[in-house]
Amino acid sequence: MRFLLVLSLSAAALAADGVTTYIKVDQAGYRTDAPKVAMVAAKSPAADFTVRDAATGKVMFSGKLGPAVNEPDSGDRPQVADFTKLTRSGSYFIEVPGVGRSWKFSIAPDVYARPFYLAMRAFYGQRCGTAVDLGPEFPGYSYPPCHLKGGWHESSGKTGPRESTKGWHDAGDYGRYVVNSGITTGTLLWAWELFGDRIKNVNLNIPESNNSTPDFLDEIRWNLEWMLTMQDTDGGVWQKQTTEKFSGFVMPDKDDQPSLVIGAGKPPYKSSCATADFASVMAIAGRVYKPYDADFAGKALGAARKAWAWVEQNPNVLFNNPPGVNTGAYGDSDCSDERLWAAAELWRTTREGGFEKYFLANYAPFSKELGEAGAPGEGWAHVGSMGLWTYVLGGGKDAGAVAAITKDSLTAADSIVARAKAHGYHIAMRTQDYVWGSNGVAANYAMQLMVTNAIRRNPAYVNTALDNLHYLLGRNTFSLSWVTRVGENPYRHPHHRPSGADNNAEPWPGMLSGGPNKNRQDQMLQALPKDTPPARVYVDDQASYGSNEMAINWNAPLVFVLAGALPGK
Repeated sequence: MRFLLVLSLSAAALAADGVTTYIKVDQAGYRTDAPKVAMVAAKSPAADFTVRDAATGKVMFSGKLGPAVNEPDSGDRPQVADFTKLTRSGSYFIEVPGVGRSWKFSIAPDVYARPFYLAMRAFYGQRCGTAVDLGPEFPGYSYPPCHLKGGWHESSGKTGPRESTKGWHDAGDYGRYVVNSGITTGTLLWAWELFGDRIKNVNLNIPESNNSTPDFLDEIRWNLEWMLTMQDTDGGVWQKQTTEKFSGFVMPDKDDQPSLVIGAGKPPYKSSCATADFASVMAIAGRVYKPYDADFAGKALGAARKAWAWVEQNPNVLFNNPPGVNTGAYGDSDCSDERLWAAAELWRTTREGGFEKYFLANYAPFSKELGEAGAPGEGWAHVGSMGLWTYVLGGGKDAGAVAAITKDSLTAADSIVARAKAHGYHIAMRTQDYVWGSNGVAANYAMQLMVTNAIRRNPAYVNTALDNLHYLLGRNTFSLSWVTRVGENPYRHPHHRPSGADNNAEPWPGMLSGGPNKNRQDQMLQALPKDTPPARVYVDDQASYGSNEMAINWNAPLVFVLAGALPGK
């Protein structure tokens, strides 16, 4: 695909069929048992709205719009259209006299089943080292095996032959990165542990479908098996396997540069953050996969132990790109949060006192990551909260630690709920949150709320998490679904090499866009007017890597939240 499409900064005019972007709905829809709210942000405040059956046009609900509320991050003055009392399953649209009608949406108990399927199957579309084919549902969305030519970069401390196998392409590029794989696979495995009953029977239509392992875990294993190849014999883990430079917009199999293991350039060559992330994820895998493949689970746990032993001896070996390498660095100045997460996950899997002792001696400073100092509680560079939550969710025996972590988690979640309640779009986002990957920030706020709900049940946590999901699926200033192929008006031009290099008219499905980015790291964003509000610094264009790239670490919390929104206990 080749394209150039810039979203207008002013609200769109009525389309020929009366659809207007002044009315913002979750284009996937709303659960029957949950609050149902749309936003109307017209040029002048309106008074009334109706919800109509999409097939018959029959009015199914009528209501009054709430007062217009100033929302400075977008420049909008949204009004609430609350139709929570409409619980009949069906397909609908909202109509506002003098304004127009909304995109269609559904109400159903399993309204998020399709978005979940697409968002999780997007990981299959990111596979490296094998043929990928999304047909017959998406004919033409395919590519042959890619990046089979491996090697060692001189910074790795190794020479000789090197395999290149498995793993997920990280984002719109074709690199594979242990740190970002860490938070991504960790988030997905947590979705399994918290919501496995809801997702265990979902058929993702992947090559492993119909074996004895749930498809969800089969897909994650594809990346775990690449991560295992990144561990050295001494237990340390290299940072990444990429080409030296980003490829052009070519299909994966046409990127013929060697895929090199890249290290720190000097002994011990590996990275402490990558090694601790690896230990965390492999420790989770050691318990999650045990019922399905005890040998693989044992291998993963053994690798986690070796990684922990290495990081104990090398606690803060930091990574920077060596000269001549310009792919993503995922550099971090402090690996103590990664070590905490690793200790917690190893303790939860093994129940061994040494890991718990380390956790209890080191957990207290990381409470700041749960609250306003860190936004949100988790992300690839901030995983201390994952360690804190692991200890509580794993049934930690130190009552003082459990009480402190629980209190801090609830305080942070209550703050997020209060902030969303006061926001014109009912979301947790703050001005400073509109950065590169802001949609991932919104998804992570929702994940934080759902994790906290697992610690202490509170419907407000779940409903606010769903509010952030509504934002991602269309209830935003652009009236745009930020997940490809979801809704009537999804974004269409991601910074994603397969979407840009293939012959398909539409992008690959299920990918979350990075979203508005006030820091304007690309020329498309820099060309927007200087006074553009932060929530509107977005361009639906392939060239806007700063606002319209996809990345596995943004899709993962989206999958987590969608899993939590599926029918279940």
